[in-house]
Amino acid sequence: MEQQQITAISEELYSALREGKAVAPLTDRFADISIDDAYQVSLEMLKMREADGEKLIGKKIGVTSDAVQNMLNVRQPDFGFLTDKMICSGSLSLQGMIAPKAEGEIAFMLGQDLKGPGVTEADVLAATESVMPCFEIVDSRIADWKIKIQDTVADNASCGMFAVNQDDQKDPRSVDLVGCEMIVKKNGKELSRGLGAAALGNPLTCVAWLANTLGEYGIPLCKGDIILSGSLVPLEAVQPGDTMSLTISGIGALAIEFK
Repeated sequence: MEQQQITAISEELYSALREGKAVAPLTDRFADISIDDAYQVSLEMLKMREADGEKLIGKKIGVTSDAVQNMLNVRQPDFGFLTDKMICSGSLSLQGMIAPKAEGEIAFMLGQDLKGPGVTEADVLAATESVMPCFEIVDSRIADWKIKIQDTVADNASCGMFAVNQDDQKDPRSVDLVGCEMIVKKNGKELSRGLGAAALGNPLTCVAWLANTLGEYGIPLCKGDIILSGSLVPLEAVQPGDTMSLTISGIGALAIEFK
């Protein structure tokens, strides 16, 4: 795609983000849009956020589990960026969000830089300072979640907000990242369960994939970054008044109230 078209799409999605109004699927309107084009759109959106005073604090991989791939009919992971205006704790206003859904994840705090290609699971483990419980609240600016991989990559991997429990940080070398079990509750009732293995077989594999994929564009995972490693459970729609909570064996717990 021409740069002018990439910029126009970026501006359209950024307006959708700020105004809380969805747009028609990009893949329905631009048959030639590639994943690389979509990534360039995402980067342009990040520049717009930074121009508005937001600070990059991490990155994310999404659509890693069979449950989420089946729900969205997207058959490979996506990737995006996290800013300081996207993090919350305790409670979250859904005002301005379009179709929010919550998913439980393991978040990584990096103690060293990681830059692909060639990053392995062992490299990720060595570079990780801690892991902690996380809820990501995804929200698609694409109408009715009718997305293909290009749509979600362009839309910053459909990321809305996220919450982490920084009081429950654990050394990843002390945690069974594959076998740990997540239990998610909604309004006090158990909703779903998932193992660490749900995310591409191992959350470390997810972070390595992210480092290597972003490395193709010259983007590192940086010391101090928060990295979201992908959901272990199905997405769950949320609305004001809902409370979501999760526990991850060996890691900790997290709860968030939606307003």
